[in-house]
Amino acid sequence: MKHFRKELWFNVPGRRGFVNITGQVQDCLSESGVRNGLVLVNAMHITASVFINDDESGLHHDYEEWLEKLAPHEPVSQYRHNRTGEDNADAHLKRQVMGREVVVAATDGKLDFGPWEQIFYGEFDGRRRKRVLVKIVGE
Repeated sequence: MKHFRKELWFNVPGRRGFVNITGQVQDCLSESGVRNGLVLVNAMHITASVFINDDESGLHHDYEEWLEKLAPHEPVSQYRHNRTGEDNADAHLKRQVMGREVVVAATDGKLDFGPWEQIFYGEFDGRRRKRVLVKIVGE
């Protein structure tokens, strides 16, 4: 069995954003030499997420509004976590809802998706470098 590990780095300039990383993950799969197996993609930071959904701007806007209703950033004083001097408690909650990781099947050297599926990096407390781990196992 082969295995492959690579880190992808992101620096979203705003507080929040979504980045389609499907191409980069497919590049990792190609680089790995694995034709059939599993691809794990996970955010290595507790205020960021990796998820699968449609790459449609209206949906991304809806995510932004929905997440802000679930865990509004302000007032920052509403969160006990922020009493430590942080201002990112909402980002921790948003990450919990959106998820830490995805696993995608690799078949014949390609990511094996359903219709419209794409992999996204979700940033909820940006303006600094963060990483995503891609781990691939298979034959």
